[in-house]
Amino acid sequence: MSLAFVKEGENQWLHEIGPSMNALLVFLQKENGGMRVYEKKNYYNQKEDRDVYQMSDSLSYAKKDDGTWYIV
Repeated sequence: MSLAFVKEGENQWLHEIGPSMNALLVFLQKENGGMRVYEKKNYYNQKEDRDVYQMSDSLSYAKKDDGTWYIV
């Protein structure tokens, strides 16, 4: 499908998805062209003062106090 036919506004940003791990996994799978993304490791990061989730897409994610996701 050509990108010319994609409606404006169909894209979703990381900070717009729900606070659940499942929402993050679905979002990352879409962003990676349908390739499955999974959690490799999670740990508490003192610098971030929160749990961090290392994913198979080689990035780590955490949730802000308001429940929105961000890349660490």
